[in-house]
Amino acid sequence: MFKRIALVFMISLIGFALFAGGQQDDNMYVFASDVAWAPMEFVDENGDMVGFDIDLMAAIAEEAGFEYEIRNTAWDGIFAGLANGAYDGVISSVTITDDRKKAMDFSEPYINAGQVLIVRKELNGVTSLADMKGMKVGVQNGTTGDFVVEDAEGVERRAYDEIGFAVEDLMNGNVEGVVCDSPVAADYVLQNKNYKGALKIVGEPFTEEYYGIAVQKGNTELLNKINAGLKKIIESGKRDELIDKWLR
Repeated sequence: MFKRIALVFMISLIGFALFAGGQQDDNMYVFASDVAWAPMEFVDENGDMVGFDIDLMAAIAEEAGFEYEIRNTAWDGIFAGLANGAYDGVISSVTITDDRKKAMDFSEPYINAGQVLIVRKELNGVTSLADMKGMKVGVQNGTTGDFVVEDAEGVERRAYDEIGFAVEDLMNGNVEGVVCDSPVAADYVLQNKNYKGALKIVGEPFTEEYYGIAVQKGNTELLNKINAGLKKIIESGKRDELIDKWLR
């Protein structure tokens, strides 16, 4: 009889331990990110996840007082994973759109990743696309940058299948400028060893394409924490420091 009671007691302890071990800390959140888009999020030579979004998430969590982890997740299916609860949020250069708002909730915008102009370092007197009249400007075919340059008065548009080809032609002097998303521009100008020091970004983004952190629809608890932390780092200037570090 004693052995039977002892066995039941042991099973109960094991069950309790398994139950307790399976519970997620209420202040611990998992975020997915497709860590393949430098300089926003990428894996460095040491195998560490780095970039603007990675630093931003760390700063937000510190200010808001919650624990988190980031899981490297392929873009294909990343929003489906959010919807089915595989993780709590997505921070991965996600553009806030009306269609996406129907399926998920977004934090306040944290950066405008609109179109910018890249030119060679030695080109002076250019501060905007309007200053490129009579010059050739490269774009990736079918992108927002393509449409903007096509509508620009007096600018000669050169379209490419990949933006990298346009940047290479800029280096070779075949075009005088390239228009693309600001994070993509920052990657070529600031991070790419083949172009660093030879190119520059002029002016501020001249279109609006805001990034936000996505959470499951209706998860106001996490959304409020994120927005509270984001508000603090914007007001303190920390967000601008990260922009200077990664995007300028």
